[in-house]
Amino acid sequence: MGLQGVKAVFFDLDNTLVDTAAAGRRAIQEVINILQSKHQCDEGEAHMICNKVQEKLLKECHDPAKVCITDLRISHWEEAIQETKGGEANRNLAAECYFLWKTTRLQHLTLTEETRSMLTELRKMVRLLLLTNGDKLTQREKIEACACQPYFDAIVVGGEQKEEKPAPSIFHHCCDLLGVQPWDCVMVGDSLDTDIQGGLNAGLKATVWINKTMTMPVNTYPVPHYIISSVLDLPALLQNMDHKMNANLETDKMVSINDVHDSANIESKKC
Repeated sequence: MGLQGVKAVFFDLDNTLVDTAAAGRRAIQEVINILQSKHQCDEGEAHMICNKVQEKLLKECHDPAKVCITDLRISHWEEAIQETKGGEANRNLAAECYFLWKTTRLQHLTLTEETRSMLTELRKMVRLLLLTNGDKLTQREKIEACACQPYFDAIVVGGEQKEEKPAPSIFHHCCDLLGVQPWDCVMVGDSLDTDIQGGLNAGLKATVWINKTMTMPVNTYPVPHYIISSVLDLPALLQNMDHKMNANLETDKMVSINDVHDSANIESKKC
């Protein structure tokens, strides 16, 4: 038994199903600790190095045809260390920091029991697809780390496609994989720019924005169809959508019945 009018739900991964931001903070703290305890950095230097790396990650523009993601990210650490401490570039220290950060972050990427249960129950009613942007190696490592494959009918990584979210093409590819139409699908994610804009661009039935703080920006754009504070709120939202659709359906039926009666009365008067 499915939901009325919804045949598939597309989920974003990072900060939607798994708390990548929290895992990243744990990983950064591990690097700060090792820089202080093993590499004679004071607290200020350690924090500065990590802040610089995070800035570089936010601005990162990766072309896998030119450089692998591992080399690029080791270079982020190498540059941040040199910019902070001066002297010669230290590739070995940069690599040590990168792999510690990466390993720790993956260790703390978890799909909670509540989320697993939610996906299991939801999949009994609709088809589920994971749609995540990013470098294919990085995202596949995250997917494996949180062991989310069994909960989805298909997984699509942006870095493996010609275009990523918010391009309509990747959403339409997802629809093709599941054998559904865009107007049968709901997109759930934390990013207005990629998840919500992409869902709107592709003509999906609805977009659901995960806004954990539930504090609204002054100008929210693009405008999602629905806003929830946690992905765990999704089943109730979908059921509510279902009830509204059924109510509209009943209203339409009543209008149709009334139209029939009105037409019959008009015909009687004409006779």
